[in-house]
Amino acid sequence: MKVFRLSCAQGHGFEGWFASAEAFDRQCEAGDIACPVCEDREVIRLPSAPYVNTGAREPATVPVAASPQPASPALATALAALKAHVLAHTEDVGRRFPEVARRIHYGEEDARGIRGRVTPQEAAELVEEGIEAVPLPPGIDLDGKAH
Repeated sequence: MKVFRLSCAQGHGFEGWFASAEAFDRQCEAGDIACPVCEDREVIRLPSAPYVNTGAREPATVPVAASPQPASPALATALAALKAHVLAHTEDVGRRFPEVARRIHYGEEDARGIRGRVTPQEAAELVEEGIEAVPLPPGIDLDGKAH
């Protein structure tokens, strides 16, 4: 699983998870990757440092900001619109997301938009199988209905 820092032509930064650099290239060339903020399909990879697993585990920490900055009104409006769209056009399948996504992908269930929860391992397995699933961007709170 590769996590790339991406940016659209409008300068919006976001990340994408891909099975490989080649998978990113194929999806980008096919126009399958879009900015989650403005839907621009002119997307580029930004430079990023690779993560190296040394085997040593450090305690999990949560970043803390001394004085959090409120989201810009435009971003807040866009996030609210995205939240409304997701809630209106997807079915909440909760922790059954990997199972239901596979059944839809393999034609065992009718195609439809779904949302739910997956572990990082489950997300990686879905990508390896070629099943597209998109994590919701930070700032989208579905009132505990999905991650």
